[in-house]
Amino acid sequence: MRAVWNGAGIAQSEDTIVVEGNHYFPPDSVRREVLAPSASHTSCPWKGRASYWSATVDGKTGQDVAWAYPEPKPRASEIAGYVTFWRGVRVETG
Repeated sequence: MRAVWNGAGIAQSEDTIVVEGNHYFPPDSVRREVLAPSASHTSCPWKGRASYWSATVDGKTGQDVAWAYPEPKPRASEIAGYVTFWRGVRVETG
């Protein structure tokens, strides 16, 4: 799987974990240099507290396009630190 923002690959892995239709990418498969931490957080009753990042590629920024659960609740422990995307990021095969 590959995550693409503004024409650039920002994550790629053959080992994503699919939860609720979202591909969660392993932490080491994400190009952290294009992501900046956001002040945004949300809470999921079974996954826990999510942290968000914005992505900047070629001068264009997508606000809160990525999120992860750094310390998920026990039922979601398999996605600890894994990153998923939305808001204009295309997740595609290959």
